[in-house]
Amino acid sequence: MWSLLLRCRSRTGPCVAVLERGMPVGLLTLAGIERAAHAQLPPEIWDFIEGGSGAERTLTANREMFGRHALRPRTLVDVSACDPALTLLGAPLRLPLGIAPMAYHRLVDPEGETATARAAGRVGALLVAGMFASRTLEEIAAAATGPLWLQLYWLRERAVLAALVERAEAAGYGALVLTVDAPRIGRRLRDLRNGFAVPSAVRAVNLDQALTAASHRATAGRSGIAEHAREQFDPALSWTDLAWLRERTRLPLVLKGILTAEDARLAVEHGVDAVLVSNHGGRQLDGAMPALAALPEVVDAVPAELPVLFDGGVRSGTDLAIALALGARAVLVGRPALWGLATDGEAGVHRVLDLLREKLEHTMALLGRPRLADLDRTVLAPWPCPAG
Repeated sequence: MWSLLLRCRSRTGPCVAVLERGMPVGLLTLAGIERAAHAQLPPEIWDFIEGGSGAERTLTANREMFGRHALRPRTLVDVSACDPALTLLGAPLRLPLGIAPMAYHRLVDPEGETATARAAGRVGALLVAGMFASRTLEEIAAAATGPLWLQLYWLRERAVLAALVERAEAAGYGALVLTVDAPRIGRRLRDLRNGFAVPSAVRAVNLDQALTAASHRATAGRSGIAEHAREQFDPALSWTDLAWLRERTRLPLVLKGILTAEDARLAVEHGVDAVLVSNHGGRQLDGAMPALAALPEVVDAVPAELPVLFDGGVRSGTDLAIALALGARAVLVGRPALWGLATDGEAGVHRVLDLLREKLEHTMALLGRPRLADLDRTVLAPWPCPAG
């Protein structure tokens, strides 16, 4: 008889039900890891991570879109070996998965981004480090054993951007990811209600403290994150500015936040190396298209050789397979990585990524599609609607 025990990560952390000699029950799914993280984190930190903008319509729709697709499995196919490996912008990946750029990993774990980097490297996944990382670019690079990119926002002070790009090249980062959907920060009501500000013990250590001071100012009914963005982000960014960035780096350039065929075609015209279909996890324009709904039109608008990446609402390896079938070359996950980091540091992030890998390979096998090239739109059908 298996006995039910309670184990805790720490004296102050949540207890997790486990079966003796077995795996913790909560670690069998990302939903279980999410519940454990919710129980462990302070409410204002949880809201900062989980919240969307406005009424959170887009945040909710990102998840719901996956349920609109049914899978069409093929049979009598040799699936004794499923191969999810690929090469992305010249870098080999063991699976078409990466961790999306997110700020301040040390909000949920003392090691922060270095733990995340080690976990990504263990499974052969991409890590996109955020501009507002709470560990230095060099520390993250030293911890990484897999492909590593750097995300940027366009600041009013271009000299700061140029210095970050120079450091990224020197540290071995493989690409730059410019976020283009944030001329101002979305109206995130949870942060406003909480008067959220970044705790003083956690900093965006790759930037001068004076540039990020506003993000640490807690004011009732206001968001320190929004105040900082209002001060530092340049809302005048346009397509012509990309040439300035191109002149200062040899690294490939990826645009994050593309949701329309029109912008995808402009990205190609301006010589970008890849685009990332994303609505910022539902944190910017509420009511914007769900990312999965936008993916096909972006894929169809660009040359086949230009990689289209995707993020938005992925919570399982089956979700991964659906996005890949719609044309994504690779898929990024955001919040689930922070759930894993909050619950068990590096091991928790590794568990999240490994669950996604296991379910992707499982789905590929049961679909009769053992290679990534086999995952195309013939895999999918509309989910049948009930009569009436």
